[in-house]
Amino acid sequence: MSITSDTVNEVFKGQIGRTYKDSIPWWPEVKVAKEDSPNILVVLFDDLGFGSLGCYGGDAETPNIDRLARGGLQYNNFHTTALCSPTRASLLTGRDHHAVGMSIIANADSGFPSKRGAIRHNAGTLADMLAPEGYNSYAVGKWHLAPADQLSAVGPFDHWPLGRGFNKFYGFLEALTDQFRPSLVRDNQHVEPPRTPEEGYTLNEDLADNACKFLTDHVSLAPNKPFFMYYALGAMHSPHQAPQEYLDKYKGRFDEGWDVARERRLKRQIEMGVVPEGTKLVPRNEGVEPWNTLSDDQKRVYCKFEEAYAAFLDHSDKELGRVFDHLEKLGKLDNTIIFLMSDNGASQEGQIHGSTSTTFYENMDAESFDYNLERIDQIGTMYAKNNYPIGWAQVENTPLRRYKQNTHAGGVQDPLIVHWPKGLKDTGVRSQFHHVMDIVPTVLEVIDVEAPSQIKGIPQMNIHGTSMKYSFDDADAPTRKNAQIFEMFGHRAIWHDGWKAVAYHKRYSDYEDDQWELYHVAEDFSESTDLAQKEPERLRKLVELWWAEAGRYDVLPLDDRGFAERRAMSRPRQESPRIQQEFVFYPGMTNVPGGAAPFTMDRSYELAARVRVPEGGQGVVAACGGLCGGYTLYVKDGRVIHEYNYYQNMHRVEGDLPTGGDWIDILYKFDKTGIRRGEGRLFINGQEVAKTALPETYRYFMDWEGFSLGRDASSPVSPVYEGKQGFAFTGEIDRVRITLGEDIAGPNDYESQD
Repeated sequence: MSITSDTVNEVFKGQIGRTYKDSIPWWPEVKVAKEDSPNILVVLFDDLGFGSLGCYGGDAETPNIDRLARGGLQYNNFHTTALCSPTRASLLTGRDHHAVGMSIIANADSGFPSKRGAIRHNAGTLADMLAPEGYNSYAVGKWHLAPADQLSAVGPFDHWPLGRGFNKFYGFLEALTDQFRPSLVRDNQHVEPPRTPEEGYTLNEDLADNACKFLTDHVSLAPNKPFFMYYALGAMHSPHQAPQEYLDKYKGRFDEGWDVARERRLKRQIEMGVVPEGTKLVPRNEGVEPWNTLSDDQKRVYCKFEEAYAAFLDHSDKELGRVFDHLEKLGKLDNTIIFLMSDNGASQEGQIHGSTSTTFYENMDAESFDYNLERIDQIGTMYAKNNYPIGWAQVENTPLRRYKQNTHAGGVQDPLIVHWPKGLKDTGVRSQFHHVMDIVPTVLEVIDVEAPSQIKGIPQMNIHGTSMKYSFDDADAPTRKNAQIFEMFGHRAIWHDGWKAVAYHKRYSDYEDDQWELYHVAEDFSESTDLAQKEPERLRKLVELWWAEAGRYDVLPLDDRGFAERRAMSRPRQESPRIQQEFVFYPGMTNVPGGAAPFTMDRSYELAARVRVPEGGQGVVAACGGLCGGYTLYVKDGRVIHEYNYYQNMHRVEGDLPTGGDWIDILYKFDKTGIRRGEGRLFINGQEVAKTALPETYRYFMDWEGFSLGRDASSPVSPVYEGKQGFAFTGEIDRVRITLGEDIAGPNDYESQD
């Protein structure tokens, strides 16, 4: 007799009688890993340029990563997708990022199959694939693969790490987070950092602590079971923040400027053998000024940004070293295959002058030089969320052209180190062309299993990547890749048989105006010599191949809008908080990430709070955003205050706090009077007490930090209570209501304004 159990969906192969005495028990086979199966550790940096690591010619000290490189393989022809979420989607699934639904970052659903901002469930992750093979899987650090409007405490959770095959998770879900005051999640629960910055907390150290804890538990309790750990640092994405001793360490190291630094870095790369002899340094990218033409103040500010970057990388290496040492202590380093890489090239998002605020770029604005000069002493600390100028970004991408987001080499050609003492017979440089989608098939070949045809009952799409294992023991083996397509924000490229065609696309321009370039990258490592005029027929065939591959991988339609613009203009999912017009929040509520918070940008809204304040009471009633932008309603010194932080320019309304300890009704009304402007009014117990004009407001984005009740959970929106650890409200909150207006701007409004 056999029956099917509805609860476990398996066929019972024993026999069921009236009692156990006349029944035959049966147990399903427990799948165990093959003997001596290697552990897998994938270390993913963020926005780390090709030439940043010491072992790739960089100036920051990275001894622990360099040690891995000396004992393993360094790939110099490894490629990614030019952006974070898409690379992560390809890395974890072994497929093209468009084909799995992640054309750009996981912050918008543009309404097209390749642009959902989430990985399709018919593209299972490596964690999904390894579970039936006896592996436990752990994720640490940055995720950024779940839709932004699904990141609150109520989910849904099917795109969070535990919903995508991982057994445990500790890290952050968004694109970036403050290194001293991060927004953290453990498994499916938002949590607080274990210490404050004043107590020495840094995210780098916290992630390393949790990685070591996961490994200790695993090896102690399941010593014969292999593990897969996906360790995705917040570094080197902005904000570039580091402990003061690391910032001090790099003072003055970059005073010679970016031109000298880039020349020196290329010379070092050639001496190391990580780029071929004869590699040319491409000209400065558009907008990068010669160092010797800059003023002394410019040099001083720009160097400060690069010092912060190097300090951050040095600190990241130190904490990674603890994890590598811990693996060795546990006796697992020799049979752990480590892949260490970046998700894309160095970032252009600091623009010409660098950035002390992540908010400018997301709104398609830019800081003035004077803005950064005023904040020079804050760079690298918890008081700024900085990114370097594009001049230093080009140095970090030495010797390559352009940056993150672009499909030229500076955006897509990245470092890869493979370390596996027990499995590698050789060390040194590998030059075969490969792509991040090739990691999954490499792992599957290493452990000798096939990609599953179904996961959780869902038929799976084919793996698109090509295993790299053949290159491990043969430096001269020809690449097994045939062709590789790239597309990001309308920038396009294709590699085929040692040649690359690439088109830079100016945002909002006609695609027909794009100029395709042609490089023989098998001979021209840095894409220095455009052969489009000499080889028009070859270029034509490559462009035709691009269109064919675009159809194959579901790339179309082309879309050159930025993520914040797509998010603001796209239709929200049915379960999204963005379809709500009214929110009622109650005390004790978990903090709400920015993507799931009420969308107040460029529309009328009301913030109403009912509170009771004891004598001497103070603190934040509600806040959204952080030091780079947002709004906050708080009580201090007998006053009710609302502040709107617009690029750290504070628009403030306030009134006297009623005495007597009764319930107080506070209302802040923002009435939109035009595109990106309006009037803010404060009411206390129904009486208007103050108003102010807001000549400019945010278009799409305030800060990556979200909404919190009863305190300001991350970096402070207002400098008034900086250093007060969230400035928690000491009174009583009945509820807070946010009501959104119908007058949100649309794309036509911005087109007419611009």
